[in-house]
Amino acid sequence: MPHATRKWEIYPGRNRFCCEGRIMMAKQVGIFYVTVGLIVATSCTFFIFDCPFLAVKITPAIPAVGGLLFTFVLATLFRTSFSDPGVIPRATPDEAADIEKQIEVPNSPNSPTYRPPPRTKEVVVCGQVVKLKFCFTCKIFRPPRASHCSICDNCVDGFDHHCPWIGNCVGRRNYRYFYSFIVSLAFMCVFIFACAVTHLVLLTRDDKPFLDAIKESPASVLVAIVCFFSVWSVLGLAGFHTYLTTSNQTTNEDIKGSFTGKRGQEKVNPYSKGGVCANCLFILCGPMPPSFIDRRGFVTPEHSIAPPIDSAPTTSPTSAVPIQGSSEVRLLSNGKGHVTVSVSNAGSRKQAIGSIQEPKRPEVESGVSLQPLSTLSASSLQLLHERTMINTDLDLDSLDESASSNPCHVHLESASVTSSQTGLLHPLVPRYNGL
Repeated sequence: MPHATRKWEIYPGRNRFCCEGRIMMAKQVGIFYVTVGLIVATSCTFFIFDCPFLAVKITPAIPAVGGLLFTFVLATLFRTSFSDPGVIPRATPDEAADIEKQIEVPNSPNSPTYRPPPRTKEVVVCGQVVKLKFCFTCKIFRPPRASHCSICDNCVDGFDHHCPWIGNCVGRRNYRYFYSFIVSLAFMCVFIFACAVTHLVLLTRDDKPFLDAIKESPASVLVAIVCFFSVWSVLGLAGFHTYLTTSNQTTNEDIKGSFTGKRGQEKVNPYSKGGVCANCLFILCGPMPPSFIDRRGFVTPEHSIAPPIDSAPTTSPTSAVPIQGSSEVRLLSNGKGHVTVSVSNAGSRKQAIGSIQEPKRPEVESGVSLQPLSTLSASSLQLLHERTMINTDLDLDSLDESASSNPCHVHLESASVTSSQTGLLHPLVPRYNGL
């Protein structure tokens, strides 16, 4: 049976997928493992060395409360780390071409009145003018409150920040779980610290010096030290995000001062729901937006992706140009003055995407043969460059770096044989326009 390629396997962003695409994280997850290790190690030490003593001396409810907090903290951490934060799909080739036509300026670049095309749009949100910036990577105008994460290489809806401690971006679809995680973690740090100190104090009441109590339960000292130094940063982070939640802002907006008045002019947050309670209810209990990417969907020929080149080609006898994944580009000549550009990849077998008229040569062998790229004349490459702008994502600008003396390059732009840059737009969810 041939392998059915799923869309997460050809995802263009810098993400890590596990469990057949069900888990989506950033590439760098080392600090995430440190976070999980600290929480699990500190909690286990508390349950083993402090809880038995406190359950007998005070109340059995202490281990139960500690267990509930520990379970809730890990559940919200994994829910935040393993979920889609609100990634916005990249523009399809047709959408990118349509956007380019909309922002295209008819003036010639040589004209003195020429100006570059505008890369912003203005929309009105609750009476406030909001600028939509153009993303050169995703080829879209980012919706309001969206931003491009340079680490994950994705545009994220409601982008708050990229958190290395959870190994994922924090956006509109996982912010409520991130907020629940840091608040519950703050409560757990305070609870464990108070219980560890109580354990040491109760040991000193049995006519024991404090040093003897430390020697009797050194694990309590270790737990208390870890929680003492952790609680300040966690409490500060929880307080900061509580302020952001009550005012319906993101960390990105607060750092940039998006709603800070300038020159004595008051600027109102157009996304605020009108009050503290209304903002909290909207962010923490409002409807969850659907995911705009279909990670586990199957790749079809019309949704296959033409990935970018990630390595320099070699001038082998077949002149195959390696592409990221299992794709390759070939220049085929039938010996009668025609050169055909063909693409073969995992999503679709050999598929011709363009042909040009090759200038006549003194001697042409009969039959179909593969011509190395370095043997093509400058005029052939120039024609190939001019006549194969036929909508493909492949950027072959550095196709023949070894032939540095040849000033001509092959460059294919946009896409026609593929219908989506990402191929991940969910079939049941329309193109998200952010309005």
